[in-house]
Amino acid sequence: MNPAHIDYDATAEEDEVRSLVHRFALEVLRPAGQVLDRRSAAEVIARDSILWDVHRRWDALGVRVLTGAGELSPVQLARLNAIVTEELGWGDAGLAISLGAAEFPSMLAAISQNPRLVAEFPSSRLGCWAITEPDHGSDALDLGADGPPPGLRRPNCVARREGDHYVVDGQKAAWVSNGPVATAAALYTAIDDGDGVGGFGVLLVDLTAPGVSRGSPLEKMGQRALPQGEIFFDGVRVPAENLVIPKEAYFPGLEITLCTANGYMGATFVGLARAAFEMALAYAKERVQGGRPIFEHQHIKLKLFEMFRKIEAARSLNRRVLLFNTVSNPLAGASNGAFPAVQYAIASKVTSTQTAFEVATEALQIFGGNGLSHEYPIEKLLRDARASLIEDGCNEVLALHAAEKF
Repeated sequence: MNPAHIDYDATAEEDEVRSLVHRFALEVLRPAGQVLDRRSAAEVIARDSILWDVHRRWDALGVRVLTGAGELSPVQLARLNAIVTEELGWGDAGLAISLGAAEFPSMLAAISQNPRLVAEFPSSRLGCWAITEPDHGSDALDLGADGPPPGLRRPNCVARREGDHYVVDGQKAAWVSNGPVATAAALYTAIDDGDGVGGFGVLLVDLTAPGVSRGSPLEKMGQRALPQGEIFFDGVRVPAENLVIPKEAYFPGLEITLCTANGYMGATFVGLARAAFEMALAYAKERVQGGRPIFEHQHIKLKLFEMFRKIEAARSLNRRVLLFNTVSNPLAGASNGAFPAVQYAIASKVTSTQTAFEVATEALQIFGGNGLSHEYPIEKLLRDARASLIEDGCNEVLALHAAEKF
């Protein structure tokens, strides 16, 4: 079901971008995702992997998710980003996340307005969002303005100030998206300004620098096209001006990060849910049982309508959240003090990912035994959707964080 059918106020530019990205998702992302899903994690990042072709062709397309503002108004930017991200998720959720995470360092460099950082970390440079640590998964999202609550383990990654540089030691966990392949990182790390760890900040780090190494890429149940893995830092020297979010701004910076990541996760998994629904609908009209296509059985029609209803509700919430959090962003000129609306962004992520999992589950049921076979793509969508309930903050912890805003 094409969402453009009820976007009565869609502009010619939005329709053109939707068609362009949909074609990319159909011809590039989906086939590549299916190939990579059958490869080992090491093969996914090998020199001859189709993963590199996906990123090259996306760069050539010239469409950006996080850093493509240009001359667009905040409303235009939010609408286009919702459209683009949903279409990418429709093609392949894992690859969509890889393309989005790749822009994280570039986005922060642009926000810093530091010409050197903007030049060193362009949107064409493959980046990652390095926040999760071996001892700090959900805890990384539960840091108040005064730092970690008592009882938390020591940070696994620390940046220590030495003159006009920070020296980074430690590691990030195996769940860093693009970790095995990125050449740049938005590194969320503990900061030591000479008197011990006294807070957290965000550094832009060149991952080709001496002292950076990687662990083996992670073998996973779902989103196997998305390379994830550990990053190790051994005395990595980073210019102090690469600190784009200092300690005093870390908590609001983390809230903005949550707001951004959850909004885009919401759009991505609306796309996956739509893909599962469309596959189930097409199959129901082809598969004959009881002397007629199973679509003609009332029970299947009811299943399909429930799937459709949930997707439309998730999309509507996500569009509303992305619009508000883009238009109310002070970087877009707003001054109403309402940004970031974290609880709404989290509501969108939780709603969309839960919808994607429920819709993919019902879609597999409609496929019956065939749905369990690798011959059909629906089992991959179910595995990809299941991963989304945990990544970027598991839904339960995110919900508790959102409830604190009530």
